[in-house]
Amino acid sequence: MASFRIRPYREEDYDAARSLFIRGILEHAPTEYRLFLRSAWTQLGLLVLFVGARAAMGCWVLGLGTVALALVATWLQVRAFVTSYVQQSLATDMRDISASYLKTPDSCFWVAESGGCVVGTVGATPAQDSEAAMELKRMSVSKEHRGQGIAKALIGEVLRFARARGYGAVMLTTSNVQVAAQKLYEGQGFRKVAAYAPSLLATLLRFKLFRYRYDLPGGTA
Repeated sequence: MASFRIRPYREEDYDAARSLFIRGILEHAPTEYRLFLRSAWTQLGLLVLFVGARAAMGCWVLGLGTVALALVATWLQVRAFVTSYVQQSLATDMRDISASYLKTPDSCFWVAESGGCVVGTVGATPAQDSEAAMELKRMSVSKEHRGQGIAKALIGEVLRFARARGYGAVMLTTSNVQVAAQKLYEGQGFRKVAAYAPSLLATLLRFKLFRYRYDLPGGTA
């Protein structure tokens, strides 16, 4: 049985924590791309593009080439969309993890350690959209260590932290492409309370964010 321990973040974890976050987000780009391609509107658009290009150039090979270029362009757009989120995060709270999560009593950041390596992370801060709730953030577990109970242990750490400080709930945000994460959170008792597209580009790419909530009994914050 794999062994690990959850402990508070230390400065020497900085590079490993950021690298784990980056890999965890970028791995969802292919899933987002496949989701976009499965859309009936996307498939209809590609068909119309093929027919129009073939009619204009009189060659089905060139029509296929036009569709291929469109697919490549779409992949680059999806990749840029995901990368922009990573860059934004690295420039905000993940730029200085200690300052963002360890300088106030109602914020914290933990890592999961296995074999002397950081294999998971999670953070907690007061939620911006609900003063009675705490926000679970930056949950990530390396691919090689999934299925070992690390994510559940990290969630449990946040729930205990929030309960000890009198918060009434824990909130989090995940996306429609993070299916495994949705199942994990729902299995731990979180319930979906909202779904929305964060931008026009997200709407076009069929990307949505889901808000989840876990109510803590006896919370008074």
